[in-house]
Amino acid sequence: MQQPQNLNPEKKIEFLNVLRSRFEKNKSRHEGINWYEIESKLEKRPEKLIILWGMEETGGEPDVVCFKEKLEGPVFVDCCKESPEGRRSLCYDKVAWNSRKKFKPENNAVDVAAKLGIELLDENQYYQLQEIGEFDTKTSSWLKTPESIRKLGGAIFGDYRFSRVFIYHNGAESYYAARGFRGFLVI
Repeated sequence: MQQPQNLNPEKKIEFLNVLRSRFEKNKSRHEGINWYEIESKLEKRPEKLIILWGMEETGGEPDVVCFKEKLEGPVFVDCCKESPEGRRSLCYDKVAWNSRKKFKPENNAVDVAAKLGIELLDENQYYQLQEIGEFDTKTSSWLKTPESIRKLGGAIFGDYRFSRVFIYHNGAESYYAARGFRGFLVI
């Protein structure tokens, strides 16, 4: 997926309306935050809007989410019901991708996230996302994996089943049609 360098004025207005509509429809994700403050920040940082466009184009349905830990600004998170469709069937990272001798996936989650300009959710952020809705009820999402696990060849992913969040492990080189990744962007 090639990111555009900028959005034409018509596409920009259309996309901002999509983001605003989603923001207003899901107020419980970001209580106390005003859309016009978000829009103002996006107007000052057009490169962030391009990144959000990439999240949207790959199926992420980004929306503002309030994490408990304060980050440098408002945070957009992939809030699609299931793991973003345009970011599935990926192994965890480049090392895992290189280790596959047969049936390599098209790419890996860490590199795709970097190309989009976003970061993978970590385990704590994934739990917080699940507090505002039920996500990944039929899919799963790779999560930022602690180096201690990664050094041993593993990676972690999460999903929501049986009314609770599960965090699992797998070999980092594995990939499945129903596993993608969720990311976030600080504005």
